[in-house]
Amino acid sequence: MPDRRITDPPAPQDFVRFRAGFGQRFIVTVDAEEEFDWRAPLRPSGHTLHAVSRLAKFQAFCEGQGVAPVYLVDYPIATSELAGDLLRDAVSAGRAEIGVQLHPWVSPPLDEDINEFNSFAGNLRKELEEAKFVKLRDAVVANFGCAPQIYRAGRYGVGPNTAAMLTCHGIAIDSSVRARFDYSQTGGPNFRDLPVRPWWIGRPGSLMELPLTTVFRGALRRHGPWLYPRLWRLPPLRGLLARIGLLERIPLTPEGVTLPEIGHAIAAAIADELPIMVFSFHSPSLQPGHTPYVRSEDDLDAFYAWWRAVLGMLAQHNIRPVNIAELMAATELA
Repeated sequence: MPDRRITDPPAPQDFVRFRAGFGQRFIVTVDAEEEFDWRAPLRPSGHTLHAVSRLAKFQAFCEGQGVAPVYLVDYPIATSELAGDLLRDAVSAGRAEIGVQLHPWVSPPLDEDINEFNSFAGNLRKELEEAKFVKLRDAVVANFGCAPQIYRAGRYGVGPNTAAMLTCHGIAIDSSVRARFDYSQTGGPNFRDLPVRPWWIGRPGSLMELPLTTVFRGALRRHGPWLYPRLWRLPPLRGLLARIGLLERIPLTPEGVTLPEIGHAIAAAIADELPIMVFSFHSPSLQPGHTPYVRSEDDLDAFYAWWRAVLGMLAQHNIRPVNIAELMAATELA
Protein backbone atom coordinates (compact mmCIF):
# COMPACT_ATOMS: atom_id res chain seq x y z
CA MET A 1 0.00 0.00 0.00
CA PRO A 2 1.28 3.52 -0.72
CA ASP A 3 2.25 5.36 2.45
CA ARG A 4 1.92 8.71 0.70
CA ARG A 5 -1.01 10.76 -0.47
CA ILE A 6 -1.52 11.66 -4.10
CA THR A 7 -1.12 15.32 -3.18
CA ASP A 8 2.31 14.78 -1.58
CA PRO A 9 5.06 16.25 -3.78
CA PRO A 10 7.27 13.50 -5.22
CA ALA A 11 10.94 13.17 -4.40
CA PRO A 12 13.42 13.18 -7.31
CA GLN A 13 13.74 9.39 -7.24
CA ASP A 14 9.95 9.00 -7.55
CA PHE A 15 9.71 10.29 -11.12
CA VAL A 16 8.91 7.64 -13.72
CA ARG A 17 11.79 6.77 -16.02
CA PHE A 18 11.01 5.57 -19.53
CA ARG A 19 13.05 3.28 -21.71
CA ALA A 20 15.36 4.64 -24.37
CA GLY A 21 13.52 5.49 -27.56
CA PHE A 22 10.21 6.25 -25.85
CA GLY A 23 10.58 9.91 -26.79
CA GLN A 24 7.71 12.29 -26.17
CA ARG A 25 4.17 10.94 -26.41
CA PHE A 26 0.62 12.14 -25.90
CA ILE A 27 -2.62 10.66 -24.64
CA VAL A 28 -6.22 11.88 -25.13
CA THR A 29 -8.51 11.48 -22.13
CA VAL A 30 -12.26 12.12 -22.15
CA ASP A 31 -14.17 12.78 -18.94
CA ALA A 32 -17.23 10.84 -20.07
CA GLU A 33 -20.12 12.03 -17.94
CA GLU A 34 -23.73 13.12 -17.75
CA GLU A 35 -24.90 16.60 -18.68
CA PHE A 36 -25.68 19.00 -15.87
CA ASP A 37 -25.71 22.72 -15.22
CA TRP A 38 -22.17 23.49 -14.04
CA ARG A 39 -23.44 26.62 -12.28
CA ALA A 40 -26.27 24.96 -10.33
CA PRO A 41 -26.06 22.97 -7.09
CA LEU A 42 -25.19 19.33 -7.68
CA ARG A 43 -27.94 16.75 -7.46
CA PRO A 44 -28.05 12.95 -7.77
CA SER A 45 -30.76 12.90 -10.44
CA GLY A 46 -32.27 15.06 -13.15
CA HIS A 47 -29.28 14.86 -15.49
CA THR A 48 -29.41 13.87 -19.17
CA LEU A 49 -27.22 11.71 -21.42
CA HIS A 50 -27.92 13.24 -24.82
CA ALA A 51 -24.25 13.61 -25.76
CA VAL A 52 -23.62 9.86 -25.40
CA SER A 53 -24.76 9.40 -28.98
CA ARG A 54 -21.96 11.75 -30.12
CA LEU A 55 -19.28 9.41 -28.76
CA ALA A 56 -19.52 7.40 -31.98
CA LYS A 57 -18.47 10.38 -34.11
CA PHE A 58 -15.56 11.25 -31.83
CA GLN A 59 -14.40 7.64 -31.72
CA ALA A 60 -14.48 7.43 -35.53
CA PHE A 61 -12.57 10.71 -35.73
CA CYS A 62 -9.88 9.39 -33.37
CA GLU A 63 -9.58 6.11 -35.26
CA GLY A 64 -9.06 8.06 -38.45
CA GLN A 65 -6.22 9.92 -36.74
CA GLY A 66 -4.63 6.78 -35.28
CA VAL A 67 -5.48 7.75 -31.70
CA ALA A 68 -6.98 5.43 -29.07
CA PRO A 69 -8.81 7.77 -26.66
CA VAL A 70 -9.23 6.94 -22.98
CA TYR A 71 -12.84 7.36 -21.83
CA LEU A 72 -12.96 7.94 -18.08
CA VAL A 73 -16.58 7.04 -17.39
CA ASP A 74 -18.69 7.92 -14.40
CA TYR A 75 -21.67 5.94 -13.13
CA PRO A 76 -24.38 7.26 -15.50
CA ILE A 77 -22.13 6.48 -18.49
CA ALA A 78 -20.95 3.16 -17.03
CA THR A 79 -24.57 2.04 -16.80
CA SER A 80 -25.65 3.48 -20.16
CA GLU A 81 -26.61 0.71 -22.58
CA LEU A 82 -25.98 3.05 -25.52
CA ALA A 83 -22.48 3.96 -24.32
CA GLY A 84 -21.65 0.27 -24.03
CA ASP A 85 -23.00 -0.48 -27.49
CA LEU A 86 -21.05 2.39 -29.05
CA LEU A 87 -17.68 1.74 -27.43
CA ARG A 88 -17.50 -1.93 -26.47
CA ASP A 89 -16.12 -3.20 -29.79
CA ALA A 90 -13.55 -0.40 -29.99
CA VAL A 91 -12.39 -1.15 -26.47
CA SER A 92 -12.17 -4.87 -27.19
CA ALA A 93 -10.09 -4.19 -30.31
CA GLY A 94 -7.76 -1.73 -28.58
CA ARG A 95 -9.02 1.27 -30.54
CA ALA A 96 -10.21 2.89 -27.29
CA GLU A 97 -9.71 2.38 -23.58
CA ILE A 98 -12.05 2.67 -20.61
CA GLY A 99 -11.19 4.04 -17.20
CA VAL A 100 -13.09 5.10 -14.11
CA GLN A 101 -14.18 8.63 -13.19
CA LEU A 102 -15.92 8.94 -9.84
CA HIS A 103 -18.63 11.61 -9.55
CA PRO A 104 -19.77 10.81 -6.00
CA TRP A 105 -23.05 12.72 -6.22
CA VAL A 106 -24.39 10.33 -8.90
CA SER A 107 -22.61 7.17 -7.72
CA PRO A 108 -24.27 4.72 -5.36
CA PRO A 109 -24.33 4.17 -2.48
CA LEU A 110 -25.66 7.68 -1.89
CA ASP A 111 -25.09 7.76 1.86
CA GLU A 112 -23.72 11.30 2.12
CA ASP A 113 -25.15 14.79 1.98
CA ILE A 114 -25.00 16.12 -1.57
CA ASN A 115 -23.00 19.31 -1.34
CA GLU A 116 -19.87 20.90 -2.75
CA PHE A 117 -17.52 19.55 -0.09
CA ASN A 118 -18.72 15.98 -0.65
CA SER A 119 -18.48 16.38 -4.44
CA PHE A 120 -14.76 15.73 -3.94
CA ALA A 121 -14.78 11.97 -3.37
CA GLY A 122 -11.61 12.12 -1.31
CA ASN A 123 -13.49 14.10 1.35
CA LEU A 124 -15.85 11.19 1.99
CA ARG A 125 -15.16 8.71 4.74
CA LYS A 126 -12.84 5.95 3.60
CA GLU A 127 -15.47 3.20 3.47
CA LEU A 128 -17.90 5.27 1.40
CA GLU A 129 -15.29 6.41 -1.13
CA GLU A 130 -14.29 2.78 -1.63
CA ALA A 131 -17.86 1.50 -1.85
CA LYS A 132 -18.64 4.03 -4.58
CA PHE A 133 -15.47 3.14 -6.46
CA VAL A 134 -16.17 -0.60 -6.33
CA LYS A 135 -19.75 -0.15 -7.49
CA LEU A 136 -18.58 2.02 -10.39
CA ARG A 137 -15.68 -0.28 -11.32
CA ASP A 138 -18.00 -3.29 -11.39
CA ALA A 139 -20.47 -1.41 -13.61
CA VAL A 140 -17.64 -0.60 -16.04
CA VAL A 141 -16.61 -4.25 -16.22
CA ALA A 142 -20.20 -5.37 -16.80
CA ASN A 143 -20.95 -2.81 -19.52
CA PHE A 144 -17.65 -2.58 -21.40
CA GLY A 145 -16.19 -6.02 -20.78
CA CYS A 146 -12.83 -4.90 -19.44
CA ALA A 147 -11.14 -4.24 -16.13
CA PRO A 148 -10.21 -0.53 -16.00
CA GLN A 149 -6.57 0.33 -15.35
CA ILE A 150 -6.83 4.10 -14.99
CA TYR A 151 -8.77 6.35 -12.59
CA ARG A 152 -9.66 10.01 -12.37
CA ALA A 153 -11.57 11.53 -9.50
CA GLY A 154 -14.40 13.75 -10.64
CA ARG A 155 -13.55 17.40 -9.96
CA TYR A 156 -10.01 16.01 -9.40
CA GLY A 157 -11.20 15.22 -5.87
CA VAL A 158 -8.60 12.87 -4.45
CA GLY A 159 -8.14 12.51 -0.71
CA PRO A 160 -5.94 10.88 1.92
CA ASN A 161 -7.25 7.37 1.23
CA THR A 162 -7.45 7.41 -2.56
CA ALA A 163 -3.98 6.08 -3.42
CA ALA A 164 -4.26 3.07 -1.09
CA MET A 165 -7.77 2.33 -2.40
CA LEU A 166 -6.64 2.35 -6.03
CA THR A 167 -3.62 0.17 -5.31
CA CYS A 168 -5.74 -2.31 -3.37
CA HIS A 169 -8.09 -2.69 -6.33
CA GLY A 170 -5.42 -3.10 -9.01
CA ILE A 171 -5.57 0.31 -10.68
CA ALA A 172 -2.28 1.03 -12.44
CA ILE A 173 -2.61 4.76 -13.10
CA ASP A 174 -4.24 7.69 -11.36
CA SER A 175 -4.81 10.78 -13.51
CA SER A 176 -6.57 13.01 -11.00
CA VAL A 177 -3.87 15.61 -10.45
CA ARG A 178 -4.47 18.82 -12.35
CA ALA A 179 -1.01 20.17 -11.85
CA ARG A 180 -0.67 23.91 -11.18
CA PHE A 181 -4.32 24.31 -10.12
CA ASP A 182 -5.68 24.84 -6.61
CA TYR A 183 -9.22 23.77 -5.63
CA SER A 184 -8.84 24.24 -1.88
CA GLN A 185 -11.06 27.33 -1.84
CA THR A 186 -14.08 25.08 -2.46
CA GLY A 187 -12.95 22.15 -0.32
CA GLY A 188 -10.94 20.31 -2.95
CA PRO A 189 -7.24 19.46 -3.22
CA ASN A 190 -4.39 21.82 -3.92
CA PHE A 191 -2.21 20.71 -6.85
CA ARG A 192 -0.42 24.04 -7.16
CA ASP A 193 3.04 22.74 -6.35
CA LEU A 194 2.82 19.35 -8.07
CA PRO A 195 4.78 18.62 -11.24
CA VAL A 196 3.51 17.71 -14.70
CA ARG A 197 5.82 14.71 -15.12
CA PRO A 198 4.54 11.25 -14.11
CA TRP A 199 5.70 9.85 -10.78
CA TRP A 200 5.23 6.76 -8.67
CA ILE A 201 3.08 6.91 -5.56
CA GLY A 202 4.71 4.32 -3.35
CA ARG A 203 7.14 1.81 -4.76
CA PRO A 204 8.02 1.92 -8.50
CA GLY A 205 5.66 -0.18 -10.55
CA SER A 206 2.73 0.16 -8.18
CA LEU A 207 0.56 3.25 -8.77
CA MET A 208 1.62 5.83 -11.36
CA GLU A 209 0.40 9.41 -11.13
CA LEU A 210 -0.20 10.72 -14.66
CA PRO A 211 -1.08 14.39 -14.13
CA LEU A 212 -3.07 16.41 -16.60
CA THR A 213 -0.69 18.66 -18.47
CA THR A 214 -0.61 22.40 -17.85
CA VAL A 215 2.34 24.50 -18.96
CA PHE A 216 3.51 28.04 -18.51
CA ARG A 217 4.56 30.14 -21.48
CA GLY A 218 6.12 33.58 -21.76
CA ALA A 219 9.32 35.27 -20.75
CA LEU A 220 8.68 34.46 -17.08
CA ARG A 221 7.56 30.86 -17.59
CA ARG A 222 10.53 29.39 -15.74
CA HIS A 223 9.28 31.26 -12.69
CA GLY A 224 5.64 30.30 -13.31
CA PRO A 225 5.31 27.61 -10.62
CA TRP A 226 6.44 30.15 -8.01
CA LEU A 227 4.99 33.37 -9.42
CA TYR A 228 1.57 32.37 -10.77
CA PRO A 229 0.05 31.16 -7.46
CA ARG A 230 1.13 34.38 -5.78
CA LEU A 231 -1.03 36.33 -8.20
CA TRP A 232 -4.27 34.51 -7.34
CA ARG A 233 -5.67 37.58 -5.60
CA LEU A 234 -4.90 39.69 -8.68
CA PRO A 235 -6.69 38.15 -11.71
CA PRO A 236 -6.33 41.37 -13.75
CA LEU A 237 -2.55 41.19 -13.33
CA ARG A 238 -2.56 37.57 -14.48
CA GLY A 239 -4.49 38.64 -17.56
CA LEU A 240 -2.11 41.52 -18.23
CA LEU A 241 0.96 39.27 -17.97
CA ALA A 242 -0.64 36.86 -20.44
CA ARG A 243 -1.55 39.62 -22.93
CA ILE A 244 1.95 41.08 -22.99
CA GLY A 245 3.58 37.68 -23.29
CA LEU A 246 5.26 37.47 -19.90
CA LEU A 247 3.38 34.62 -18.19
CA GLU A 248 0.38 32.49 -19.15
CA ARG A 249 -0.90 29.20 -17.75
CA ILE A 250 -2.25 26.91 -20.48
CA PRO A 251 -3.89 23.51 -19.90
CA LEU A 252 -3.94 21.01 -22.76
CA THR A 253 -7.66 21.05 -23.56
CA PRO A 254 -9.92 22.30 -26.38
CA GLU A 255 -12.22 23.79 -23.74
CA GLY A 256 -11.38 27.47 -23.53
CA VAL A 257 -7.93 27.20 -25.12
CA THR A 258 -7.41 28.68 -28.59
CA LEU A 259 -5.28 27.21 -31.34
CA PRO A 260 -2.56 29.86 -30.97
CA GLU A 261 -2.49 29.21 -27.22
CA ILE A 262 -2.24 25.45 -27.62
CA GLY A 263 0.50 25.89 -30.19
CA HIS A 264 2.51 27.84 -27.62
CA ALA A 265 1.71 25.21 -24.98
CA ILE A 266 2.90 22.33 -27.15
CA ALA A 267 6.11 24.22 -27.92
CA ALA A 268 6.67 24.78 -24.19
CA ALA A 269 6.01 21.11 -23.41
CA ILE A 270 8.51 20.09 -26.09
CA ALA A 271 11.10 22.52 -24.73
CA ASP A 272 10.54 21.14 -21.23
CA GLU A 273 11.00 17.60 -22.61
CA LEU A 274 7.81 16.36 -20.99
CA PRO A 275 7.60 12.62 -21.69
CA ILE A 276 3.77 12.58 -21.76
CA MET A 277 1.31 15.29 -22.77
CA VAL A 278 -2.10 14.56 -21.28
CA PHE A 279 -5.01 16.17 -23.15
CA SER A 280 -8.51 16.18 -21.69
CA PHE A 281 -12.05 17.46 -22.17
CA HIS A 282 -15.60 16.69 -21.02
CA SER A 283 -17.80 14.48 -23.21
CA PRO A 284 -20.85 16.84 -23.04
CA SER A 285 -18.80 19.19 -25.24
CA LEU A 286 -19.40 16.72 -28.08
CA GLN A 287 -22.94 18.10 -28.46
CA PRO A 288 -23.84 21.79 -28.57
CA GLY A 289 -25.55 23.36 -25.60
CA HIS A 290 -24.19 21.37 -22.65
CA THR A 291 -20.94 23.18 -21.79
CA PRO A 292 -19.80 26.80 -22.05
CA TYR A 293 -17.29 25.76 -24.72
CA VAL A 294 -19.60 24.31 -27.40
CA ARG A 295 -22.82 26.27 -27.70
CA SER A 296 -23.58 25.79 -31.42
CA GLU A 297 -22.84 23.55 -34.39
CA ASP A 298 -20.28 26.11 -35.51
CA ASP A 299 -18.57 25.71 -32.14
CA LEU A 300 -18.59 21.95 -32.62
CA ASP A 301 -17.02 22.30 -36.05
CA ALA A 302 -14.35 24.49 -34.44
CA PHE A 303 -13.87 21.84 -31.74
CA TYR A 304 -13.01 19.18 -34.35
CA ALA A 305 -10.89 21.66 -36.30
CA TRP A 306 -8.95 22.30 -33.09
CA TRP A 307 -8.23 18.59 -32.73
CA ARG A 308 -7.19 18.21 -36.37
CA ALA A 309 -4.77 21.11 -36.04
CA VAL A 310 -3.37 19.90 -32.71
CA LEU A 311 -2.84 16.35 -33.93
CA GLY A 312 -1.12 17.79 -36.98
CA MET A 313 1.21 19.84 -34.76
CA LEU A 314 2.06 16.78 -32.70
CA ALA A 315 2.75 14.70 -35.81
CA GLN A 316 5.06 17.40 -37.19
CA HIS A 317 7.17 17.04 -34.05
CA ASN A 318 7.04 13.23 -34.13
CA ILE A 319 5.07 13.13 -30.89
CA ARG A 320 3.11 9.91 -31.15
CA PRO A 321 0.03 8.71 -29.27
CA VAL A 322 0.40 6.16 -26.49
CA ASN A 323 -2.08 3.85 -24.78
CA ILE A 324 -2.14 2.60 -21.20
CA ALA A 325 -0.50 -0.75 -21.91
CA GLU A 326 2.30 0.87 -23.92
CA LEU A 327 2.83 3.47 -21.24
CA MET A 328 3.21 0.92 -18.46
CA ALA A 329 5.40 -1.36 -20.59
CA ALA A 330 7.79 1.51 -21.34
CA THR A 331 8.65 2.23 -17.71
CA GLU A 332 12.01 1.32 -16.20
CA LEU A 333 11.74 -0.09 -12.70
CA ALA A 334 15.37 -0.95 -11.97
